[in-house]
Amino acid sequence: MSQGENAQALKNGALIAFPTETVYGLGADASNEKAVARIYEVKGRPQDHPLILHIASMNDITYWATDVSDYAMALARSFWPGPMTLIFKRSDAAKDFVTGGQDTVGLRVPDHALALELLQECKKIGVHAIAAPSANKFGHVSPTTAAAVQEEIGTYLSAEDLILDGGAAQVGLESTIIDCTGDAPKILRPGAITQEMIEKATGMQVSGDIDANIRVSGSLEKHYAPNAQILLDVQASAGQGFIAPAEVATPSGAIRLVSPANTDEFARTLYSALRDGDAQGLKTIAVIQPSGDGLAIAIRDRLMRASKGR
Repeated sequence: MSQGENAQALKNGALIAFPTETVYGLGADASNEKAVARIYEVKGRPQDHPLILHIASMNDITYWATDVSDYAMALARSFWPGPMTLIFKRSDAAKDFVTGGQDTVGLRVPDHALALELLQECKKIGVHAIAAPSANKFGHVSPTTAAAVQEEIGTYLSAEDLILDGGAAQVGLESTIIDCTGDAPKILRPGAITQEMIEKATGMQVSGDIDANIRVSGSLEKHYAPNAQILLDVQASAGQGFIAPAEVATPSGAIRLVSPANTDEFARTLYSALRDGDAQGLKTIAVIQPSGDGLAIAIRDRLMRASKGR
């Protein structure tokens, strides 16, 4: 099918799992309440957990949002398309069924050619955004390939639903979420767009203190979890899975799942390695976390939540 045909299927109420640079999303027309309800049903997602709206360009911000600040526009110009979600006060177009009943809405322009083409075709036929969380069961490891989507939720999709294969996600972790409703930007979920990058783009000091009054994707204490138990910063025992930077040797008898050479590779391969551990039936996976700032903060955030279990 062409992307135009895919867009029409979405408008007709189908769900489409599609690739982005972060992870694969499970999308519906953001204005179609019945279709959006199916996302929650397929994922087993709580109804008060908001969805991120994926838009074709920054020109679409004001359709969904109000009170857009200068610093928010500076962020959009600097990092869209890219792995960044901006939280705004919602417009009348953003309904409770995508915002989790909140007065805010999250917007993102993904940096993936297939996703952008789909969004542009959607816009031509009056679909102004694709509402899409990650294409997995709620609380589980996010999928970074089409095969992982099929494995995770394929049996829950209907005949009219689609899974688009755009290759492996190049970032591998969910987007940075930034609250843009206040006087200065505030990081609500760390990701590839780091505090240093945000401060440089805006010339403002950025807060990383989580605002419990705004619910956002991936902010629960337990999230991103495989079936295996995750142990952090301990050496693996024989028969256990092991994830660590390439310079860390594999303990005797441990099963090495991945050996990332740098932080970018750690992020890109983490979720697929956790899924591989589950596929091998491992009960425990020990992870030596990357140190430092930037993307390493996001990796440690995901691993901390994964270690809490499901």
